[in-house]
Order: sequence, then structure tokens, then C-alpha cells
Amino acid sequence: MSKIAVVTDSNSGVTQSQANELGLFVVPMPFMINDQDFYEDINLTQEQFYTKLGEDAAVSTSQPTPDSLMTLWDKVLQDYDQIIYIPMSSGLSGSCQSAYMIAQEEYEGKVFVVDNQRISVTQRQSALDALEMAKAGLSAEEIVKNLMDNKFESSIYIMLDTLYYLKKGGRITPAAAALGTLLRLKPVLQIQGEKLDAFAKARTTNQGKNIMINAIKADIENRFGGMEAKDFYIACAYTKDLEAATAWKKEVEEAFPGFDIHMDPLSLSVACHIGPGALAVTVTKKLHF
Repeated sequence: MSKIAVVTDSNSGVTQSQANELGLFVVPMPFMINDQDFYEDINLTQEQFYTKLGEDAAVSTSQPTPDSLMTLWDKVLQDYDQIIYIPMSSGLSGSCQSAYMIAQEEYEGKVFVVDNQRISVTQRQSALDALEMAKAGLSAEEIVKNLMDNKFESSIYIMLDTLYYLKKGGRITPAAAALGTLLRLKPVLQIQGEKLDAFAKARTTNQGKNIMINAIKADIENRFGGMEAKDFYIACAYTKDLEAATAWKKEVEEAFPGFDIHMDPLSLSVACHIGPGALAVTVTKKLHF
């Protein structure tokens, strides 16, 4: 039986120290901030990132270089026979396609790249699922098939606190941002599959929270056909404001009694486009294998 390692990237929210505890490996995502290179959780912490963002620094994301990927893969393959690599969704970054090409050309049969359209806590869950399947003795091919067969069975809803960063990144017009700010709108975005899309506009934070909770309930009942805690993972995520996020997690726990709610900071690759103060909730259908 092959010894299989699971590798993901820092968009999953899994830190380097958590990866060591969980038995995972994590590729740090690179950032360019004011013409300097930074790597998430290596020489860039969450706190440092938001400080620089608040100073209106020029922040841009990149993808891991082929050399950095291959260096990690080579190191892991010294102790393992095969790798399951779960990067962030191909709909949100080109890093998945680059990894797939490298794996095909240089690591055929050794590295399996999974594009199951996940990010943040849903990507983290996929990595944990892959790890459990590897421990259960499933082959690399079986693990990939299970992850891909369930790739659309998750949703993320994110409520923004500010439109500034969407405007700065050119994702909405200055006029739309100004109007939204004037009306104090709280846009709710959705990640379902490979796209980040607008979902709803709330006039208040409480309305936005209700929209997200009701959206999760609707997905569970209408898309997934049930409400049993044994069949789903529900998780929360946030940008910067841990106090607000902790209160949000409590509200989600009250809305979904019986569920064990996990919470992580949102990936910095998402945070740089939406800014601080965002709250999110996700649902992922459990894999049964």
C-alpha cells in the first residue's frame, strides 16, 4: 500500500504549525506588498497583513512558483510514495492549473492535483477528508475521485463591511461603491463552485447575517436534501475582527444546534480583495467512504 501525503496551500487557512499537528503540508501563498515579497505564515502574519492593508499599501497576490512547489513536493516524496495536492479553486487563481501541468510533466503517478473548487474552511475540510481517506487505506486515485465527485457540494457566503477594497481592485465601479457606502449597504457574496459572485445586498449587519444563515439552510434542504448534523460540516470565517467573529460564531451555533462549528480567518488571498470586518459562513456535505 502506498504511503500518501496530503498537501494544500495557505488559502485553506491551515497554518504551518497547524499543518504539523494535523499531519498535513502547506504551501505558503506569496504576496507582493509595496514591491516586497512576502509569504503567508512565513514572513507575513495576519496582523502584519492588516496593518499594511490599513496603511493603504499596494497589495497583490501571486501563485507559488514552480520551483517552490517542486522543492516542497520533492521533500515530501522523500518520505512518501504519492502526494494529493489540494490548491485553491481554479476559478479564483491560476495556481491550480500551473500545479497540474507540473505534476503531469514531472511527477506523473506521484502527485495528484485536485481541483475541487474549494477555498478557506471548505478547502481545509477537503484536506482533512483526504488525510482520513489516506489513513483508511484508499488509493490516491480513489481519494481524487471521491473529492472530485463531491466538489460542488459546498457553499460559502461572505458579508462585507466595506466596499473600498472591491472598488480598489476594480471589481465594482467607483460610482457603485460610493452609492453603496452612502446607503451603508452590506453586500453578501457567494462562492459556490468556481466563482465569487454577488448574492444579496443587506441594509444592516443583522439583515446580512440573517441572509447568510437562511442561505445555508436553503442549500442544505434544497441542494443537499437534509438537515442532519451527521451529513454536513458548518463553519465560520472572518477577516481581522476576532471579537465580531466570535459573536457571529455563537449566532451560527444557535441557528444550527447540534453542529460542531469550526472557525478560521479567511484566506489573505480573499481578504486583500474584500478588506477587514467581513463575516462568512459555509456548509460542506460530508464525505462518507
